[in-house]
Amino acid sequence: QVQLVESGGGLVQAGGSLRLSCAASGRTFSSSAMGWFRQAPGKEREFVAAITWSGGSAYYVDSVKGRFTISRDNAKNTVYLQMNNLKPEDTAVYYCAGRVTPAAATQVMGIILRGGYWGQGTQVTVSS
Repeated sequence: QVQLVESGGGLVQAGGSLRLSCAASGRTFSSSAMGWFRQAPGKEREFVAAITWSGGSAYYVDSVKGRFTISRDNAKNTVYLQMNNLKPEDTAVYYCAGRVTPAAATQVMGIILRGGYWGQGTQVTVSS
């Protein structure tokens, strides 16, 4: 069983940057596609970004394209989300999640939602 622990959240002004990290325990991380999701108060959880098990391909929701970058280091069992040019509407609890799958990055969101493993989340607050 893989356990995920997110870190790196915090309070930042609009236009600023944060880098989220998600450290994984367990032997299946390197075989797992990973994703970042977020949930704002009163809203449903939404997909943000995904990356394949190898790190060779990534996929983003339109609202973060060009501002966020997902990456991973399988040697460190860690996935990252670099967030630049943050906006107040990016305020949310950010969750990393994963599932063992060889699927393309565009398919990872659905695969994780149907049975992935999740971290506990980290709060990101962007002030205007």
